[in-house]
Amino acid sequence: MLQSIDGKITGSFLHKTSAISATNAYYELHRAYNADGFACGRITMNESFTKGYYPNLSKYEETKSTEDFIAGTGFTYFAVAIDRYGKLGWQDCCIHDEDPGYDNAHIIEIVSEQVDRRFLTYLRSIGVSYILAGDGEHLEIERALEKLKRYFGINKLLLEGGSIVNGWFEREDLIDEISIVIAPTIATSDDASIFYNSKSLDLSHVETRTFENGIVALRYKR
Repeated sequence: MLQSIDGKITGSFLHKTSAISATNAYYELHRAYNADGFACGRITMNESFTKGYYPNLSKYEETKSTEDFIAGTGFTYFAVAIDRYGKLGWQDCCIHDEDPGYDNAHIIEIVSEQVDRRFLTYLRSIGVSYILAGDGEHLEIERALEKLKRYFGINKLLLEGGSIVNGWFEREDLIDEISIVIAPTIATSDDASIFYNSKSLDLSHVETRTFENGIVALRYKR
């Protein structure tokens, strides 16, 4: 995650020059992990990739299948969207981004049993994979991760926000490592913290790196 000195991950501080420089360090570390994919919540995915687009679901019939959908076997890098109720509007089966750490990642939607079945038909029509995990209010994150490994061979997954999704993983003891890039700036009180509604987790320091312009990267492990 990229955060301010006071532990916030959202807000106007992200548009400051200091935070933009920190973002470059963040992308560098993202690529260096050489992970099998990355995971984000609905809000983060919308802000970064879907940009508010949503399909007209009246064009689609409800799918009769109650099974997970795996679009293909030729993908090697993945973008996991944690989207309980199916609110993200994708227009292709893969991410298209100028950063090679995100470009061409095959999209996998993690949805609940309460998702609109027309949304699932829409995902199938554009070749987006999806996994059903949980009754709606509470996603079964561990179950979803097991499926990601079984279906797609995902062993190393980067969790990249937002605050609510980070909190889900932390409370379920599903975080092995924390990597934080700190921008040399302070956010406002209204901005979201790195973990929403977290419990307690002890970690061991692994590495501290410094970058130009006062940027620091910290790495911890369980």
